[in-house]
Amino acid sequence: GYFNQRVTECRYSSKDLQGIEYIDSYVFNQVENIRFNSTVGKYVGYTELGVKNAEAWNKGPELAQMLGQLERYCKPNADLRY
Repeated sequence: GYFNQRVTECRYSSKDLQGIEYIDSYVFNQVENIRFNSTVGKYVGYTELGVKNAEAWNKGPELAQMLGQLERYCKPNADLRY
């Protein structure tokens, strides 16, 4: 069988809201293909398919949606972490 996984996480390095990082990773058979990192501000591909998808997603509406996830998802939930 195949193993497909999407992992989203907020990394909190301090109580300061400026130290939050949002990460969205796509993994297939334990190999990470593509990742969005709010610190980098774009998708990065790690495999041939991931590089192609990153190029397309960085030009499309997917990038704008991910850029807002830090404000929509991570920051409002920061109080739950501390």
